[in-house]
Amino acid sequence: MGKIKTEHSLDSPDAKDRTDQDSSIKNNEKPEDMNGEEELTYEQKLFFVNAIAQPMASKKTAGRIFKLIRKANQHKTPQQKPCMYIGLKNVQTRIRKGDRGIVIFAGDVSPVDLICHLPGVCEEKGLPYIYVPGRRDIGAAMGKSGGTLVVLILLHSEYEESYNKVVEDIKKSSNAFGI
Repeated sequence: MGKIKTEHSLDSPDAKDRTDQDSSIKNNEKPEDMNGEEELTYEQKLFFVNAIAQPMASKKTAGRIFKLIRKANQHKTPQQKPCMYIGLKNVQTRIRKGDRGIVIFAGDVSPVDLICHLPGVCEEKGLPYIYVPGRRDIGAAMGKSGGTLVVLILLHSEYEESYNKVVEDIKKSSNAFGI
């Protein structure tokens, strides 16, 4: 059955909550997420990253990375080789087997021992890698509600320009840290 729409008077106790929420949406503020928690800003997310999360993507680079993840996620076909590998085990396997691409790490992984060996492997194999502040951001870019620790994005002709921009940004940020 359908929902019955009712009119609430402005005197009801929840009317103030609705009007506050409506005004925040009109002012282009982000409403609270599904769990009732407010979305953290990029700068606030940086407080939760690990000590080894270097090089960290700038806000602009992180936006480009999430856009690239969205594009790579759209190219899922069973007939072709995937354009993106998701998760620690899959990424480790693909790197070991010689796949080339960009490795994106979540900076808020705990315990850090889960991924601390992978940046060294990436450097050894010559793969560009970078950290973003939150694993939930990576998951959200893929359209998932959960988070992801690490993603390997392979080059594809559909998003080659975006891929190359991200690689350039990673090289710039890696040089700044002496990596």
